[in-house]
Amino acid sequence: MTRRGKQRVVGDRLGIHAEAGEWCTIDKIPQPPADVLQTAGNPRLRPARMRPLGMAGAALGAPFIPVIMFFEFLAKIEQAVMRSLDAKDEKERLRAKEEDEKRRRDATIAEQGLDKVFDGNWQGNAGQFLLRWYSHSTHHQRLLLATQDEIVLAAPPQRVSVGREKHMEVVARIPASEATLADPFSGELETRMLLIRFRDGSWLRVETEELRSDLHMHLLRQPLPD
Repeated sequence: MTRRGKQRVVGDRLGIHAEAGEWCTIDKIPQPPADVLQTAGNPRLRPARMRPLGMAGAALGAPFIPVIMFFEFLAKIEQAVMRSLDAKDEKERLRAKEEDEKRRRDATIAEQGLDKVFDGNWQGNAGQFLLRWYSHSTHHQRLLLATQDEIVLAAPPQRVSVGREKHMEVVARIPASEATLADPFSGELETRMLLIRFRDGSWLRVETEELRSDLHMHLLRQPLPD
């Protein structure tokens, strides 16, 4: 079964008809002001640490690292080999393309402040949701599922080192009336970055495990807004 097929099966097991899904992480949550933290009930701001048993399990499970990581490694090797075989002009063209993409990516990140995990407003919907992120689950990853009616986040309730799908349950739902998923680069660049954009203008940034993931491709298939 393909990686995407497996994620759809997981969605079905949770009772969710997902149009796309991908495992995601967030950057480190910045320290909120004391009054914001107190009002929110002093929530957890970091994922749980991996227990020694879990670390041992992860070491034992190392030979079973997700196949996608292996394929990404092979893809990098293939790309390196192909470049070594290309003519000098082709190498220059590829290098120029990469430099152009990096400039465009860096410009967009700087313009929109996307080097941060969220827009910076703790009173906004994204900031309030971020404060509850690890209260929903202490696991460091989330399976983000896109449906017609909502964005669904699933994860094991407690951090695990292996078997994340086995222990997973829905930990948060965001109705489409409150937020949408967006690619800040509109599919023009291959990245792992996605935004959960809330209706009040606030946003939360997530990073997908896979480059140009199932979620990115799903967004490309959506009709442009009027």
